[in-house]
Amino acid sequence: MPYRWIHVAEPSGQQWLLRRNCALSPTQLAVCFAAVGVVSLLIATAFAVQGAWLVIPFAGIELMALGVAFLVHARHAGDYERIVVRADRLIVEHLSGGRLAQMECQGPWIRVEYGGTRRELIRLVAAGREMSVGRFVPDDGRSQLARELRASVAGWRG
Repeated sequence: MPYRWIHVAEPSGQQWLLRRNCALSPTQLAVCFAAVGVVSLLIATAFAVQGAWLVIPFAGIELMALGVAFLVHARHAGDYERIVVRADRLIVEHLSGGRLAQMECQGPWIRVEYGGTRRELIRLVAAGREMSVGRFVPDDGRSQLARELRASVAGWRG
């Protein structure tokens, strides 16, 4: 199976960038939204001309609900997780809806925990702190990501 994430190996360390799988760019989504809105308003106008004017407010409600869905999608379109393994340090960033959570730990005390069950996230545990990663990786790809992280972290102990 091809990678579902971006992995960059550098001389100074390794980095994984996990992102949402967005099929449409924000521009394409806006064009689709506009097309649905125009079609909905045209149909509502045609019914209003025939005397069913009550269709217009419902078309407006539909467009408002669609607009809210568009905004929620746009807010989370840029969500990501970034895992950076450098000489003796692990840095994990998780951006969700504009909120950034970060964890930074020294290398030798880090454990990668993953049981392989469905919908389980990979847990990175160090010094009593833990952060879950792998939200944007399909269930069948998390075991591969966990193996890569374990191999990278094992280099500190060896």
